[in-house]
Amino acid sequence: MIQLQQHSNTLVIVIHEIYGINQHIQDFCTFISNQGADVICPDLLENRGPFDYSQEEMAYQHFRDNIGFERSSEKIMAILSTYRPKYKRIVIIGFSVGATIAWLCSEDERVDGVIGYYGSRIRNYLEVTPLCSTMLFFPEEEPSFQVDEVIAALEQKHIDIQKYSGKHGFSDPYSPNHHKESAQKTRDRIIDFLDG
Repeated sequence: MIQLQQHSNTLVIVIHEIYGINQHIQDFCTFISNQGADVICPDLLENRGPFDYSQEEMAYQHFRDNIGFERSSEKIMAILSTYRPKYKRIVIIGFSVGATIAWLCSEDERVDGVIGYYGSRIRNYLEVTPLCSTMLFFPEEEPSFQVDEVIAALEQKHIDIQKYSGKHGFSDPYSPNHHKESAQKTRDRIIDFLDG
């Protein structure tokens, strides 16, 4: 688990991808901390250590077989129970499977905001209706599903959905799919969201 404390009124819970707490997630937590928020990033892999990007299939299977969306959501709910009394505002930011977990938590009244990067499995939970401000960032290219169909299905929920140039993983500078311009645009949106 990563914990960075500034004694802020805002807590950001960062939820990692299938790879675990790798360098990208560590750097992102530092970025959020530098915006003045307190940060918690739970280790959903439970000290297994991060997977390498070349182990994508193995990482996904490990997540599916040992972790899963429901169990992960319960972990985030436990963090909310512990930290809600201490903070004026709690925002959840998730990447990939982490974005889907954040999405599942958006119906919890203890959450003040959700931001999801390329949460492709959100398509399996379209019945969720967020109770908080929600921003979803999708790439233009997704091999596993039709981005525009998911966006169309979500549009009536009054959430902020944006599509960015690039592929799944565009915000990760260590990924071959990194798209510098899209990564910067989404970071700018996060800064505005946290300031708001």
